[in-house]
Amino acid sequence: MKDPTELILRRETHSSRARPAIVAAIVISLLAIYGLLESMLRVLGQPPWLIDPLTAAQRIADLPNGISAMLLGVIGAAIFLVGLIFFCNGVLPGRRARHVVPDPRVAAVVDDGVVASALARRARTAAGVTREQVVVVVSARAVQVNVRPTSGISLDETRIQGAVEDEIARMGLDPSPTVTVQLSTMGVIGV
Repeated sequence: MKDPTELILRRETHSSRARPAIVAAIVISLLAIYGLLESMLRVLGQPPWLIDPLTAAQRIADLPNGISAMLLGVIGAAIFLVGLIFFCNGVLPGRRARHVVPDPRVAAVVDDGVVASALARRARTAAGVTREQVVVVVSARAVQVNVRPTSGISLDETRIQGAVEDEIARMGLDPSPTVTVQLSTMGVIGV
């Protein structure tokens, strides 16, 4: 049996597959109920609501005939995209924008926005620029630090990167992202 803390951390860092599964179940159930109702109308000798089940089955069996190639291609592409969405949702890991911060006493999960804010503060301090001049984007395995220097003042990219990497090491993020610093060629006038 897995450690309860591991299960909690996994639940908080990975998204649930419940919503897509519920959508698929509802769509399939509605189609099945509709098919059942149309079949019941046929058995009772009543006219169909939309299309007779035997007529629909015959049209599907005769498919390339009676429909334009363009419409058939569009329908096929739409069905492929819906299938691809459900397939990717089932196979890909589905990570949320969160990182685990190791702590011996509690299970700590930190949102990537909070991590980005802390890293931006550290990069801003290392570069000696204002809040508006630093933008940090945090993903599961990467941190992108974009800095717009003040016009006429050169910045040390390695110093900024070292400060951000030091902050990540102090946080102890899991997974630990790699840092990329990008200095803008366009400066900001006046600080």
